[in-house]
Amino acid sequence: MADQSLSALEQSFFGKRILITGGLGFIGSNLARRLADAGAHLILVDSLIPDYGGNLFNIDGYADRVNVNIADVRDEYSMDYLVQGQDILFNLAGQTSHLDSMRDPYTDLEINVRSQLSILEACRKKNPGIKIVYASTRQFYGKPDYLPVDERHLLHPTDVNGVNKMAGEWYHIIYNNIYGIRATSLRLTNTYGPRMRLEDGRVVPNFIPQALRGEPLTVYGDGQQTRSFCYCSDLIEGIYRLLMSAEHDPVNIGNPNELTILQFAETINRLTGNPAGIVFQPEKRIKDDPQTRQPDIAKARALLNWEPQVQLETGLSRTIEYFRNRI
Repeated sequence: MADQSLSALEQSFFGKRILITGGLGFIGSNLARRLADAGAHLILVDSLIPDYGGNLFNIDGYADRVNVNIADVRDEYSMDYLVQGQDILFNLAGQTSHLDSMRDPYTDLEINVRSQLSILEACRKKNPGIKIVYASTRQFYGKPDYLPVDERHLLHPTDVNGVNKMAGEWYHIIYNNIYGIRATSLRLTNTYGPRMRLEDGRVVPNFIPQALRGEPLTVYGDGQQTRSFCYCSDLIEGIYRLLMSAEHDPVNIGNPNELTILQFAETINRLTGNPAGIVFQPEKRIKDDPQTRQPDIAKARALLNWEPQVQLETGLSRTIEYFRNRI
């Protein structure tokens, strides 16, 4: 029997057979914990490739409530087997580091493009009735032509990761339109929260460990570039709502409220009590990195009745507390 304390959306997952690729990573493990609480039957697929974020510790306390399969989503034979009998696939596996994609473009191509074909072909052949939500990115919008950036914005990625994630999303669109695989895509903007991979070149996972170690926060450039941050539980609510809707076109999920990197660094220092301050490294500003990434979420509001609920300081406080004794 479904737990009546759960939301109506969460209750709709009771008893469902769900496969999560990248299930031991940041978003996958947070989603898995919520779905396990809702009474879903879960298989978490993860390759546990070092430095890609998958970690068995992320399901601490839930290991007996989920099934874990250590497999690489590029392996078509594994995926042929794993998708069978599943009601829902949350396709979250991917290489997310923009810097790593430039250092090692071939691996990024394999994980973010070839793997998507392996997954979609497995669904087409073995389980065409499955529902799929694909975790995409705003990265391929590139430098915005206008703000806020809506889903009709031209796509002009500025790095290898953006090109490959764009291709992965289009494969899902094609398989939805041609083969009738019920697939849709969320374009994510700066998701953060507990269990994220630390020190991977992005702002939140770099600043928090520096602050907790009492080190000055390193800001690339002048700190006036802006970002919009979305807490993981808000993203998960968006995932729920998109899956239960009839929408098949991509949808932006993010927080439209912006602040500068400098303001963000000052907030981290204040919340952690870090007295070390901030150091600027203008020479390390990433070439062609968009200076602002404000998403337009009007479509999510209209079609999904979704918008972020967790205030930045609340989400950061939760994230900092989670990592305080783990660094």
